[in-house]
Amino acid sequence: MRKIISLICLLLPVLAVAAEQAPPPDMLLDIRKDAPDRHIVVKGDNLWDISGKFFKDPWKWPHIWGLNKDSIKNPHWIYPGDVIFLDRNSGTLRIGEGITATASGIVSTPVSGVGETESIVRLSPEVREIPSTHDAIRSIPFSVIGPFLSQPLVIETGTLKDAPVLIGAREGRVVLGNDDVAFAKGVPPGKGDQWQIYRPGKTFVDPDTNEVLGIEAIYLGNAEVTRFADPSTIRIHHAVEEISAGDLLVQPSFEAENTYLPRAPESNISASVISIYGGVSQGGQNSIVALSKGQRDGLANGNVLALYRKGEEIKSGGKRYTLPDERYGLVFVFRVFHKVSYGLVMQTKLPVQLLDHANTP
Repeated sequence: MRKIISLICLLLPVLAVAAEQAPPPDMLLDIRKDAPDRHIVVKGDNLWDISGKFFKDPWKWPHIWGLNKDSIKNPHWIYPGDVIFLDRNSGTLRIGEGITATASGIVSTPVSGVGETESIVRLSPEVREIPSTHDAIRSIPFSVIGPFLSQPLVIETGTLKDAPVLIGAREGRVVLGNDDVAFAKGVPPGKGDQWQIYRPGKTFVDPDTNEVLGIEAIYLGNAEVTRFADPSTIRIHHAVEEISAGDLLVQPSFEAENTYLPRAPESNISASVISIYGGVSQGGQNSIVALSKGQRDGLANGNVLALYRKGEEIKSGGKRYTLPDERYGLVFVFRVFHKVSYGLVMQTKLPVQLLDHANTP
């Protein structure tokens, strides 16, 4: 009996890992009918689009790529020229050849299940070229989210009163742009000479609790302090909109991590779309939206949420009925603040509207 109990104890961790890595039964059903057997990665590809070529739900990253939760935090890079194979038996994707290092060299084992014979190639020690991580493909279209990774997007309400402010320019100039010189008060000399200029926009309010979540920051440009004083002298070296007296300064944001991978949140999230970038009331695919939940609620970069439209009310036989909420798209969270987060609409079959819900899929 003791031997049996000991054997069970030894096997439990192995079984737990196997259960975590094994794809759920419905993964085979999730394969697209038109899925190819393989895909050669080209420059401009992203992980989301590649997964979407094979599977209906690209955000199911761990199972699609045969990874566990720990592997997601340290993903294997994918580069142009790599070949992505679909293993239809397990419902997972594999990258070209699996390469493992040994004491006597490198053993290369081609992916099985794709019509190739397994072979072992031993390579003698020599200088090898390894692709730079800068050549690796991104998780989602970087060209769309890139400008939003370093801009101020949300300002906490308590920081507004202490923010440095532009007070004007020489000769009574009202509108300022590139290479113009202006003056600002309240610029602390100990925080560097590089600043971003913004204008407070709409106040973000949670539609369910009426809590003030922050204030939208409308990014205007970048400036350099050339002389610290009261007032300080600044030079505008990059303007994306007209700048004027009353606009505020904020320290530059550090670029957010861009190696995150699609995955569902670890908790149940129920957020609302509280803003669509550009001040519009509707958005579509590749729109940037602000959500009413943030880091304090458990959201993280890379989380994917399902978009829902509130069910319509209809009248039949003198009675009113509320139809079920309709799921119509997916949003990829790429930047998270304390109470608010920003996401990129990856899929949608309806226009995204203010107050639509974004929930854990």
